[in-house]
Amino acid sequence: MQFRQTLRFCTARDGTRIAVASIGAGPPLVRAAHWLSHVEHDQASPVWRPWLAELARHHTYIRYDQRGCGLSDREVSDLSLDAWVGDLEAVVDSLKLRRFPLIGMSQGGAVAVAYALRHPERVSHLVLVGAYARGALVRATGDKDRLEAQTLVNLIRLGWGRDNPAFRQVFTNLFIPGGTPAQHQWWNELERLTSSADNAARTLEAFHRVDVSDLACRLQVPTLVLHARGDARVPFDEGRQLAALIPGARFVPLDSDNHVLLDSEPAWPHFLAEVASFLQVAAVPAADAAACEAGLTPAERDVLRLVVAGLDNSAIARQLHKREKTVRNQVSSIFDKLGVRTRAEAIVQVRDRDAA
Repeated sequence: MQFRQTLRFCTARDGTRIAVASIGAGPPLVRAAHWLSHVEHDQASPVWRPWLAELARHHTYIRYDQRGCGLSDREVSDLSLDAWVGDLEAVVDSLKLRRFPLIGMSQGGAVAVAYALRHPERVSHLVLVGAYARGALVRATGDKDRLEAQTLVNLIRLGWGRDNPAFRQVFTNLFIPGGTPAQHQWWNELERLTSSADNAARTLEAFHRVDVSDLACRLQVPTLVLHARGDARVPFDEGRQLAALIPGARFVPLDSDNHVLLDSEPAWPHFLAEVASFLQVAAVPAADAAACEAGLTPAERDVLRLVVAGLDNSAIARQLHKREKTVRNQVSSIFDKLGVRTRAEAIVQVRDRDAA
């Protein structure tokens, strides 16, 4: 499945420029940034390409490069949880998103938790994958654990930028131990491509000290936590503990050793089915069914999906690369064909169909 990707930039409150990518069509699905991302290169990735294809199948999948990484500003002074949450706020505000499901993977899980607590009115569902509440130094129980955390930081400082990938291969083996040689080679190059050694080391060191345990306990958002049993990057017990902290969260173990799931393993379809069920992807076919019955054009169908997701005309225009006037006219046509007068009536009609 091929989608056209849109790249744009927004500005965080401290002036840092953040690179934002949107792909697919339909209701928005936002991924909090995590370490090791480069939105321009994901489409060519043998690791991330399947994620893009599947998560954009029924949604406009929105992701962005963390400050200091990828296409976002590299020269940054503030690498803190508050700054990372502020970056997510800037992305959401720049796209004028009203309400959306939020995915937090790995280190991005802590950012997603903090954002969801700060903005519960905007986050409809929270999906946490391979995430944790406590960074490595916070959860350390002895000198050995602390030495391991600091050793990983020092490995980055020493070998991140070298032509020889031996140092970076350590991280590749932690993220995708079950990967093919081609996937390992690509991941090794991604590490060097996405961030400088200094930024990567500072970022990892900051994540080691993160603790959102108190925040997680106060969440009131429907939450799904998924974690690989053999995850070598974030211990399985940390995922289980995170799920236990969040009131009402559902925990799904995945039979994998990979921190980032690969589309070739049995855990992949299990993961996709759980996420689709949790996000109630059936609402998209319901919108399509209503569109078909009312005789909407394919273009009007795409607009209806985003109306049901709660986007206003200007946001829909950006998502679908249209003029706002065009969207306004299409919305009027949709209302006529559905026999409704307002957005609220259109949304109720589609949701009533989904519940039937």
